[in-house]
Amino acid sequence: MITGIEACRLQGLRPASLPADPGLHLLIPHDRKIRSVGFVTTERTVRLPAPAIRNDVPLAPLVRATTDAVRQLADPLASEELLIEAIQQGRCHPKALLWELNHGTQRGTAIPRRLLTDWVDIRSMAESRAKVLSRRLTTPPSHWNAELFDVSGKYLGRPDAWWDDVGLIWEIDSFDFHFHRAGYQRTVDRNTRYATSGLIVVQTLPSQLLNDPAGVVADLEAAWRIAASRPRPQVRLAVAA
Repeated sequence: MITGIEACRLQGLRPASLPADPGLHLLIPHDRKIRSVGFVTTERTVRLPAPAIRNDVPLAPLVRATTDAVRQLADPLASEELLIEAIQQGRCHPKALLWELNHGTQRGTAIPRRLLTDWVDIRSMAESRAKVLSRRLTTPPSHWNAELFDVSGKYLGRPDAWWDDVGLIWEIDSFDFHFHRAGYQRTVDRNTRYATSGLIVVQTLPSQLLNDPAGVVADLEAAWRIAASRPRPQVRLAVAA
């Protein structure tokens, strides 16, 4: 059966940073002895999964195909984008991907395992996708998760992203992350503190990062231009001890 990058593509994952022509990666039973040749890489395995059939072609299930792909990718960014897309399409849970990485060959798994360990908290995974998307911006954020205070020393918040030169905030917000009324109230209070300090805030839902990345980039670029056109608010960044 086909696994790796091509199996991911045939099952609908198409992050932009994947190699255009990765060749074919085939899983074969451990007792078969078929050598790799040309653009075809064969991998013998004692853990041969039941295939997913697409247009009469046997493919490794998406969790296995994704983990086989990231083991082969030399570019950490490509691995990160592939994992993020697999998770945010709702088809691979971070725990399932992590289990698969931990139970196969450990070659090439250090970075994916670290990312997935963080992303068991779905909030962290959304922020990671935001960081990937921010690389498209003309002016990326200067800080991530930095604590902000007003001139009197009052705590304002710890935004996901912060542009210190113009006083712009980006928050990845979703009611899904709160679960309780108290969590929603904290978000409202935080945004009120930002507004009364004169800060411009862009709020983005995790689903927008996946479904409308160009729109998110356009919103951030427009907000940066507005923030840059006025005096910077009197807000200071926390200084590490």
